[in-house]
Amino acid sequence: MSPDPAVLDGGVQGPRLALVPGRPLQVVDVALLRGAGRGGIGTYLAAKAEHAARTGAIDHHVLVPRRPLGVGAVEQALHELRPDVVLVHDPGWWPADLASRVRAVGAHTVAVHHGTITQQAAALPGPSRLCAALLRSRLRRAVRRVDGVMSNVDTMADCGRLATMPLRLGVHEAFRPRAEIGRGDHVLYVGRLSREKGVLELLDAAARSADPWPLRLVGSGPLEETLRSRAERLGLGARISFRPPTRDPERLARRYAAARCVVMPGEHETFGLVALEAAACGTPVAACSTAPALHAIGALGHGFVPADPDDLDRAIAAARAASHDAEQAAMIAWRYRWDRVFRAETASLRDLVG
Repeated sequence: MSPDPAVLDGGVQGPRLALVPGRPLQVVDVALLRGAGRGGIGTYLAAKAEHAARTGAIDHHVLVPRRPLGVGAVEQALHELRPDVVLVHDPGWWPADLASRVRAVGAHTVAVHHGTITQQAAALPGPSRLCAALLRSRLRRAVRRVDGVMSNVDTMADCGRLATMPLRLGVHEAFRPRAEIGRGDHVLYVGRLSREKGVLELLDAAARSADPWPLRLVGSGPLEETLRSRAERLGLGARISFRPPTRDPERLARRYAAARCVVMPGEHETFGLVALEAAACGTPVAACSTAPALHAIGALGHGFVPADPDDLDRAIAAARAASHDAEQAAMIAWRYRWDRVFRAETASLRDLVG
C-alpha cells in the first residue's frame, strides 16, 4: 500500500457510450488535496472525469497526493498508467525535476497555472511581497522544463515563459436561463468566506450603500464568525443572511437566477467560475476588473477598479439595475458547456503530443 497519495481514478468505468477514432488520449491530472476539492479546480476535475466516462474521448485519471514533495508514489502510478500527457496543477509546489520524472515514463508535461503569483501570495500568511518572491522562484524552476504551460492569465511575469494553451473552464448544463424563477431584490455572494475573496469589503459596501439591499452569503470558510460579528457591528443584522455551500448544480443555478445580481468582490480571483455560472443563468454580475471571467460574460458583467470601494458600490448598483438577459445567457451556456471545453482542450493536448 502506498503511503504517499490517495489515487482517485477518474477513468472510464464500464462500456463507453460513444465511438472515437483511434486510441483515446491517456490523460492524468495531478492536483494537491487543497486544490482537488475546492472551487474551480475541483469543479474542472469532476467535470472532466464525467466527460471522459460518458464520451470515451479520453482515458482520464486524477492523482491526488497527500503531500506534494513526496512524489515516489506518483511516479509509481504514472509508470503503471503510462499516460500520453500529465497536467500538473499548482506546479510551484512540486520538485523542480518533476517534468524529468514524467518524461521518463514517456509522457509530456503541462504545467497548469491557475492564477498570478500576486493572487496566490495574498491568500498566504506573512508579507505578500516576500511570499510572492518565494512562490515565483519555485514556479520558474518547476516550469523550466515542462512541454507546455496552460493558463487563462498572462504567465510571462510569473513563469518567465508564455502560456502555450488556454486553461478552459465551463459550466454544468444546469446553468442556463431560468424564466420560471422570479427575480428577488438581494445581492448574492457565492464562494469561500476568506480574506482574499473580498468579503470584508463587501460588508463595508453594504453598510455604506444608500440603497439598503439585502445580502446573502453562500459558502463557508475561516472568516464566517468574523463576518457575522462585523455584520452586527455595522448594523446589517436584518439585511444579511448566511447559507451553507452546495455542490448541487441545480440548486445553485436556482439561487443565481433568483438574485437581483451576483457579486464577486475579490481582486485575487484566479478565474471566477461563479461569474460564468451566474451569467449563464442570465443574472448580472459585479466583479473586480482583475477577474478573467469578467471578459467572458460581456454585457452581463459590471467591473470595478481594485481597492476602490466607491467603484465597488457603483458596480453593484449598475448590476442591480440591469435586466436579466436570457438571450446572452443562453449563448454563454452554449459556448462554455463542458463538452465543448474538453473537446477543445483535448485537441490542444493532441497537438502537443504529436
